[in-house]
Amino acid sequence: MYRKKRTKTIEMDDYFVGPRSIDKHSRWPTFMRMHGSILPNMLLPLFFIGCWASLITCLSQFIYQLGVSNILLTVLGFVVSLAISFRSSTAYERYSEGRKYWSQLMLVSQTLAREIWISASEREGEEGKEDVLAKLTGLNLIVAFANALKHKLRFEPYIHYEDLQGLVQFLDTFAKDAEEPDLLQPRRVSTWKRAGTYLGVPMAESNPRKELKRAKKPLGNLPLEILSHLTTYIDSLVEQERLKGYHTNVATSSITQMNDVLIGCERVLNTPLPIAYTIAISQITWLYVLLLPFQLWPELKWVTIPGTMAAAYIILGFEVIGREIENPFGNDVNDLPLDDYCNQLAGEIDIIASAPAPKPEEFIKRQDNLVLFPFSANGYGAWNARPVEQVRERLRSRPHQTMEQVQETRKTVHKKNKRRKEEV
Repeated sequence: MYRKKRTKTIEMDDYFVGPRSIDKHSRWPTFMRMHGSILPNMLLPLFFIGCWASLITCLSQFIYQLGVSNILLTVLGFVVSLAISFRSSTAYERYSEGRKYWSQLMLVSQTLAREIWISASEREGEEGKEDVLAKLTGLNLIVAFANALKHKLRFEPYIHYEDLQGLVQFLDTFAKDAEEPDLLQPRRVSTWKRAGTYLGVPMAESNPRKELKRAKKPLGNLPLEILSHLTTYIDSLVEQERLKGYHTNVATSSITQMNDVLIGCERVLNTPLPIAYTIAISQITWLYVLLLPFQLWPELKWVTIPGTMAAAYIILGFEVIGREIENPFGNDVNDLPLDDYCNQLAGEIDIIASAPAPKPEEFIKRQDNLVLFPFSANGYGAWNARPVEQVRERLRSRPHQTMEQVQETRKTVHKKNKRRKEEV
């Protein structure tokens, strides 16, 4: 993974917007952490519930008793618990499914990168240099696919983004043709709208698909177009007989699986929980919370106010969490850190391309290749000088060695390496 520059800022967007980085660590106890908490989104609902509970309590205390039997707590509580459980389980299922697709993308991307860099042969001379540059282009397209998929899932349809433009600007794509200067200018967000977004006010939230609606030309499907270019590159390797047999099947299968990831992520994104369920669950939970003061006042009196607010935080909190993680690809704090995944993939592909394809005879026959480690501290040369019968005899005795003998061998090797480094 790329090394990240560690900076500390006090920008509000850093705190409320964007998935939480998996590299961050907090020393605060979990129940005291604010970054990633739903509390900011709960401030206005809790304020309203507090005012409502205060009103009902004051009316019951000074004017007319509005208390009712708490039998409704039991009856409605069961229904509310089922609704919250259903909302939470379906939301987390979508979150988990999105993570599985990105894990699959990491796997097939690394596999395809290895096939291109290691299994595809290179010609001699100037043609060999062209082959290396073509391979690098293929690896860049793999990284470009991941970044393009990330932006597509966030309804960012163009190519001018910093992590994508340099990788695909040479391709003829619909997204490139659709870019216009007036569409690329970021719109100013008012302070009130920004504050409303931080507090989870529905009226302040922007339509995430507004960039798609503003487009004046067809936007195409950039990840799919990148796969088309990757496919033609693999086909050229096969036609030139530089990628043969089994490796051809692996490469084409990897591209097919990348397409499967694209379709799967689009399915998760475009198949939300039916709106009827969402509305009904929201109405049920709010109705239950609004009825709480009437049922709590006969027993709790003035404690009805904090009791109702505490119950509202618990009940409405799960509904807020479900709404936030239902789309795991967005820019909420608790969404999947797609930027980190893309950076990790780019760094791992850089590792693959950091050296030419290794030749087996170059690393197998090295003296520091301890072929029977941790059961023997002797290297390849020492065992190669012995008859094959001794090697097989040693292999037969390996299951009978004790852990103490294994630990002793490990210590011996560690001391040799340490002494060698000191001599250097």
